[in-house]
Amino acid sequence: MQLLFNSVVAGSIYALVAIGFSLIFQTNRFMHFAHGSAVVFSAYIAFHFFSLSNSLLIAIIATLILSSILGYLMHLLIYYPLQKKKSSSVILLIASFGILFLIDNGLLLYFGSGIKNINYFGPLRGMEFFGALITKPQLIIVLSSLLCLIFIYLLMTKTKLGRNLRAVADNNDLANIMGIESKKYMALSFIIGSVLASVAGVLIALEQTLSINMGTTYMIKGFTGAIIGGVNSVPASILGSYIVGLAENFGVWFLPSQFKEAISFILLFLFLLYKPNGLFGIDKSSRK
Repeated sequence: MQLLFNSVVAGSIYALVAIGFSLIFQTNRFMHFAHGSAVVFSAYIAFHFFSLSNSLLIAIIATLILSSILGYLMHLLIYYPLQKKKSSSVILLIASFGILFLIDNGLLLYFGSGIKNINYFGPLRGMEFFGALITKPQLIIVLSSLLCLIFIYLLMTKTKLGRNLRAVADNNDLANIMGIESKKYMALSFIIGSVLASVAGVLIALEQTLSINMGTTYMIKGFTGAIIGGVNSVPASILGSYIVGLAENFGVWFLPSQFKEAISFILLFLFLLYKPNGLFGIDKSSRK
């Protein structure tokens, strides 16, 4: 039960990262690996504003606002000019790594290399639940992630905004013909994706100590979850993220704990080699 609950906690964080990544990929058609920088940026911003105000609410609001601005600026200043020049996916991928390193080094310059954490809950005491020990931050992670996932599902399936995002993701040119301004929704996907990354960043900051390179780690986990489920499907990316969480936590039952990170890479390589569209992904190239 402890391993199962740990898997749910980890998978909840990975799912928030994965659906933001998947949404941006579907609407913009390139791999936005700088999405990981939005996670670490949000975690450090939450820490910064909590340290200044000693108010978690102020820290959360400031983080959501600044992360959405960051997502929009990444699109407006970097990706959109490159897309206007008809840059290839490889150029956009290289640009995403450049943004990732730029933000990580900017955070390192400002905050330093010391480990940071938001000590909001004080000394943590686990609550027993069906034989598993659960801390307050872990419970908040699961419930907050669940609410975000439900919100995204309703947004994408029950609103005009979600319908237009799905239309742009399905066929950009046809969406323009139908009067849907695809450029607007491409930028909007960056805002929504970055807000989801900011939620993940805040939740990570509440439970764990922060380090500059953690954005890359969570990006790899989220990317792996998206690939396993199917990067062209947001619900499938969620399922894939929980599979990664289960594989990691139950894997260390049989392997030494230092192999936990390697499990994600093994899963990623296996799916890229043998099932690149994921378990439930759609092969759009096969459409006629």
